[in-house]
Amino acid sequence: MKKGLYILLIGILLISCSDFQKTLKSEDTAAKFEMATELYEAEKWNKSYRLLDQILQQFRGKPQAEKITFMHAMCSYQLKDYYIASFHFDKFTDIYPQSEKAEQASFLAAKGYYHNSPVYSKEQKETIEAIEKLQLFVNQYPESQYLGEANELVKELDFKLQKKSFEIAKQYNTISEYKASIKAFNNFMLEFPGADLRHEAFYYRFDSAYNLSILSIDYLKEDRLKEAIGYFKALKKAFPNSEYLEAATIMNEELQQQLNTFTTKS
Repeated sequence: MKKGLYILLIGILLISCSDFQKTLKSEDTAAKFEMATELYEAEKWNKSYRLLDQILQQFRGKPQAEKITFMHAMCSYQLKDYYIASFHFDKFTDIYPQSEKAEQASFLAAKGYYHNSPVYSKEQKETIEAIEKLQLFVNQYPESQYLGEANELVKELDFKLQKKSFEIAKQYNTISEYKASIKAFNNFMLEFPGADLRHEAFYYRFDSAYNLSILSIDYLKEDRLKEAIGYFKALKKAFPNSEYLEAATIMNEELQQQLNTFTTKS
């Protein structure tokens, strides 16, 4: 019984594949549209896309064009070809701004950019583009059913930019480029005033200033000691319960002791 059912299923599959190949090679655009729609509804994205790609231009200006254009973009999206999907969804919203699918197409176009955003350590051009696209979507559809997801995606992308900026500043600290580290952390705080990594940034900025002052030659040391102590005070004020505060306090005491030697001399 099981063997017979298996043979039947194989037979249906072979017939189905045969029908697809015949339709794919035919000149019958109506048949291609019908089969592409059936395959699309069955979530056979690759096969549906191949048929839609053949007839997309042939249906320009016809009643079916709107549906074909959307399905073609959706197949690309489901196949994870996000560059192509975003391009076609953007094109769909340009051609059919009043379509009932325009909101979904606009969101998926922006989400395609999100998917193309690389890991934080790489160039973030696509990340910035994705944030811009999602913000445009939010502004255009403030009551959208996709609003919550769009805001979460923006938050995730923004953190990626924060992380890249933070890690650059921290790397300067790691390789003992303390002046560059302080400058980079100051820029980080200006660019991301509400950053999730702000706590760590305050500490590592102080750590960089501490090391810079300790290692400085005498004629630069006093000013750098004062600057480092100022960064300690900023850390303590902003994060009075900081996990770094115990270690930072010990470092600050050393700075105060060294600064006192300059006061004694004067």
